Amino acid sequence: MKAADINTSLIDSYFTLLKSLSPNNKLELIAKLSNSLKTPKKAKDNSWKLLFGALELDQSADEFVAGLKTC
Repeated sequence: MKAADINTSLIDSYFTLLKSLSPNNKLELIAKLSNSLKTPKKAKDNSWKLLFGALELDQSADEFVAGLKTC
C-alpha cells in the first residue's frame, strides 16, 4: 500500500468519525485546524521534562549525588 493510499484511508476514517458532528462543532473543528496551520511551530517543547522533575544544575551529577549522601 502506498503512502498516499494510507493517507486517503486515514482521512476517510476521520471523516466517517466526524461527519455526525453538529454544524457548529464542525465549524469549531475547522477553525482549530486552520489556526494550527497559521501558528508557527515551536522550535522545541521541553514541557514534558516538568513531569519527570528534570534538574538543571551548576554542578556535575557526581557532585550532586555526593551532596545528597552527606545529608
